[in-house]
Amino acid sequence: MIRHLFLTCLIVLLIVPLAYADSIKVTDIQLEGNERVDGARVRAVLTVRPDTEMTYDDIDRDLQAIFKLGHFDDISAELRDEGNEKVLVFIVHERPLVREIRFEGAKKLTEEKLRPLVTQRAPEIYDPVQVKKSVAALEESYHIEGYYAVKITPQLKTDEQNESLLTFNIEEGSKILIDEISFEGNQALDAKTLASEMMTKKRWIWSWITGRGTYKADQIQYDLDLLTALYYDRGYMDVKIKQPQISMVEDDTLMKLLIEIDEGQQYRTGELRITGDLIKPRKELNGLLTLKEGEIFSRSQLRSSVLALTDLYADQGYANANVVPFTSKDPDELKISLKLDIEQGELIHIEKINISGNTITRDKVLRRELSLIEGDLYSATKIKTSRNRLRNLGFFEEVNVSTSEGSSSDKNELNIEVSEKPTGSFTIGAGYSSVDKLIAQGSITQGNFMGYGLNLKASATLGGASQLYSVGLTDPYFLDTRWSAGFDLYKTERDWTDFSEKATGGALKLGHPLGRFSRGLVTYRYEEKEILDVSDVASDLILEQEGTSVLSSVTGSLQRNTTDYRLDPSRGGITSFSAEYAGLGGTDKFAKFEFSHRHFFPLFWSTVLSVNGDFGYVIKTSDDEVPISEKIFLGGLRSIRGFDTREVGPSDIDPVTGVKSFVGGEKAAFFNLEYFFPINRQYKLKGLFFVDTGNAWRETEAYFTDMRYSAGYGIRWSSPLGPLRFEWGHNLSPRDGEKSSVFEFSIGSFF
Repeated sequence: MIRHLFLTCLIVLLIVPLAYADSIKVTDIQLEGNERVDGARVRAVLTVRPDTEMTYDDIDRDLQAIFKLGHFDDISAELRDEGNEKVLVFIVHERPLVREIRFEGAKKLTEEKLRPLVTQRAPEIYDPVQVKKSVAALEESYHIEGYYAVKITPQLKTDEQNESLLTFNIEEGSKILIDEISFEGNQALDAKTLASEMMTKKRWIWSWITGRGTYKADQIQYDLDLLTALYYDRGYMDVKIKQPQISMVEDDTLMKLLIEIDEGQQYRTGELRITGDLIKPRKELNGLLTLKEGEIFSRSQLRSSVLALTDLYADQGYANANVVPFTSKDPDELKISLKLDIEQGELIHIEKINISGNTITRDKVLRRELSLIEGDLYSATKIKTSRNRLRNLGFFEEVNVSTSEGSSSDKNELNIEVSEKPTGSFTIGAGYSSVDKLIAQGSITQGNFMGYGLNLKASATLGGASQLYSVGLTDPYFLDTRWSAGFDLYKTERDWTDFSEKATGGALKLGHPLGRFSRGLVTYRYEEKEILDVSDVASDLILEQEGTSVLSSVTGSLQRNTTDYRLDPSRGGITSFSAEYAGLGGTDKFAKFEFSHRHFFPLFWSTVLSVNGDFGYVIKTSDDEVPISEKIFLGGLRSIRGFDTREVGPSDIDPVTGVKSFVGGEKAAFFNLEYFFPINRQYKLKGLFFVDTGNAWRETEAYFTDMRYSAGYGIRWSSPLGPLRFEWGHNLSPRDGEKSSVFEFSIGSFF
């Protein structure tokens, strides 16, 4: 024990002097070399203090702390003897001050888009970490646009005042697009089905406009989720999809993607049970389930089944109903059993309806569109319907509907927040119309006149072949009732090939809703018109009607609109029927019937298929012929494209001159098949392909004989000026005197 005690004391005696030999005490700590950086910022990170013991490790730790400030590229420390005192001096060399940031070589992306991505600021001290982050952000912005070969090199040029110019030299390279998307391991689903589900697409002829074929990493991850969901909907609940393998081809100008898939086994639906709070007979609730025992299991059908039950309860006032699905997977039997447990919660009433954001539109204009009033039972369907009705007004950019707790647990407040958009416009200008040639136009429209929801229209158009003056006002809730009322006044002059026509008239309209989606309208029209300047070679039918006439008619019409969004539908249909009788006084005697239906079908990639059918029939009700202005003429943008306006239908040919006069038909039918696809969603620009067919016939001819056909393409743009429509139609079987193709455009409503 004495020996151990002796050794311990010896070790302590040896170590203590060494420790004191490494300790330093200085009388002052100084800083040299800083010009722009405040010395107080540097001293704030120091741990060493004058007149206290410090070690070289302490000094080294403070050197690292000063470096972490990011303002210096060289730092050192010195011990100096000044008389009988020791001074510790930290010597720093500041990084340059960045005075200006420039971009060289940027052509595909604008400086306005690149500059916000740079985290190095000017004027600020140069920070290589921030410059590195900036380069990464700039490269990512180019990658998003498809420029994967981009190279960005930062260059720093410093002057004698230690101030610098930071330049990002950019070599953009060529845009790299996806040339091929292939799959490996897929047996249940073919490559075409898988590719159609993805948002990422391979390049096509319009990639330079649409950007299709651009590789986006975040979008790829979303695509993998879409593919997984696609397999889940077909019962492959164990599917595994790997990240795509990327390879460059054709001298690194194109990209190929390979996606490996392990599909696993397909599961079917096992036992289905509904438990918990049942407000309907179990058999009725089971009827809402889209999943059926023994059929292939589908996660989307599971989701729709849960939503169907939730909506049922929500429509009965149980706003907080909760349907919890419990699944049990049996890998041996390859079945998934399902139990849906329902908690109905409390019965909820709407205590208060709060409306905000409407600075112009009166509250009553919004409230009259709501399917709920204060005190009603909560109804999810009625809330959804109310939101759609508000959107269809066309007064608001956004309509947000939410609920919040009321004064008690069984009461909710309905909160409606809108963001108004301009509903009026004043335009004046000149242009060119494919029908009227050179035109000058001025118009005033206001869809929400005085904030009362009144629809006011006034316009004047002067063209080389036409003049139009009109004014109209419609109140959709006349005297705060569900009746709509309005009037139109107009005066027109138009020159056709064979004759000229003048008309002055007006109309009174009265309408009322007939159910949730339908509306009835009665219109009285009075018009004084004149047929003049009839060509000598015009048809006898036109020559006989030269002179003045008076129209006095009443029209009854029905319309049913089930579209999801009336300004730009993607699903649902529009059906209309009208019957006009002329003979309530006046000289014109006839009856006219029109029927049309247009339906919209949402397809893949946010595309929409539209099918339209239109039928017309006009008959005389006296010995006089149907007026030429009331006969049915087809051709042009509103019926069969690829033909000039009024070109499709019956015509007479002068036996001497051979001049053709179009005289219109008493019967007509035409059909339009249109396929819409988005070009640029941000600017609300879309394209379409179409096929049209139809004709107009005399009373003695049968429907659907000698059908005419056309096909073409077009662009539609919801521009700030209004809906613009540009379409190229091609006559598939042109006859003598007919054009093989016709380009037309218009501004106004698409439907």
